[in-house]
Amino acid sequence: MAIPTLQGIQTALSGLLAQQEAMDTVSNNIANVNTQGYSRETAVLEPTPSLQIANLSQLTGEGAWLGTGVTVQTISRVRNVYLDSQYRTQNSALSAASTAAEELEQTQSAFNEPSSASIASELSTFWTSWSELANDPTSEASRESVVAAGDQLTQTLNQVARQLQTIAGQAELQVSVQTGPNGEVQSYAKQIAQLNGQIKLAEEAGQKPNEMLDRRDMLLDKLSSLANVTVTQEADGTDTVAFGNAEKPLVEGTTVNWPQEITEAAGGELGTLIGLTGPTGALTSYKESLDNIAATLNESVNALHGEPPFFSGTTAATIKVALKPSEVKASGTKAQGGNEVALAISELRGGAADEAYAALVEQVGSNLQVAKNEQANLKTGVAAIENQRQSVSGVSLDEEMTSLISFQRGYEASARTLTALDTMLETLIEHTGQVGL
Repeated sequence: MAIPTLQGIQTALSGLLAQQEAMDTVSNNIANVNTQGYSRETAVLEPTPSLQIANLSQLTGEGAWLGTGVTVQTISRVRNVYLDSQYRTQNSALSAASTAAEELEQTQSAFNEPSSASIASELSTFWTSWSELANDPTSEASRESVVAAGDQLTQTLNQVARQLQTIAGQAELQVSVQTGPNGEVQSYAKQIAQLNGQIKLAEEAGQKPNEMLDRRDMLLDKLSSLANVTVTQEADGTDTVAFGNAEKPLVEGTTVNWPQEITEAAGGELGTLIGLTGPTGALTSYKESLDNIAATLNESVNALHGEPPFFSGTTAATIKVALKPSEVKASGTKAQGGNEVALAISELRGGAADEAYAALVEQVGSNLQVAKNEQANLKTGVAAIENQRQSVSGVSLDEEMTSLISFQRGYEASARTLTALDTMLETLIEHTGQVGL
């Protein structure tokens, strides 16, 4: 087979076009250096089909294959699915720890320890008022002081109980909003399902929808902060997404399976919030402990004071002083100067109520510290994995500039080849007047 006269021009032209497309790809990378979720792209070059030249050698009769140039086979997205999976697993764990730390920090703030307006301080003032009454059992001012200290103590208990209830209520509302209609879970799932459909069509058409793949991965990263996410890549280009411990996949192709029930085992922000407010959760436990302290205070003081009872209400939210200053008893007898009741109540200092409250505050502080330590450790791990992802998928300006220069040199070389061929053909035409095709 004869070699076409213009084949060299076509070969040089293919080099120009391929290097130009490669430079355009590098230019797009540089333009998106600060675009969130963008994955670096590379132009994959491959030689075009060779041209067979039969019977090239008159001696052996053997032919040859002549290269015809280069083409861009595809523009691929640089991504490591294993790093993506590790990142989402660690991101769920970090979100869980961060949520726990935030909720427990609010709880600790509600107790306001140590301070002059805390329950511990009010308990101490309350016991002291009884001690002062025991020292001066006939004093009306001391009785008023006892009632005032009791009022302040019960109001502080009421206030902390309300704050704990508010924190738990806000956590439950947050779960309800995020998992409800048009919440974050459903919103992310719908977008992923829609992208699945678009990506599938593009893949079937032989296209590489890199921008849509980037958007889907970014949505999966965001979804992983809400609960554990497991992604299965299907042959048709779609992702099947398992969410938390839901019975069905959240996304299957273009189908969204939501709402579904999830529990504390779902992990992430939602699993933590569900766990904290559940029957055995920390917020529930704190409220129950505070109620037990109020009940202990009620029972121990009333048992010594007798009728009328000093306190009414057996929970932190309902406890209050139930009598007037004139009804406060310093003694169980009518003997002048009796003080055995006031003395016995003052000796409750450091007893069951104080010990239970100290244990509660210590538990809150300990749980918060554990959550903060876990949060700090996971932040380091997530940052390390993200750095690895960026080293693979992120845009490095130094690397892109190196590639740009390389492709530019290739473009210039192809252009010079084309110029040389053009000069050769021009010379040939001037001397012969025609070119055999």
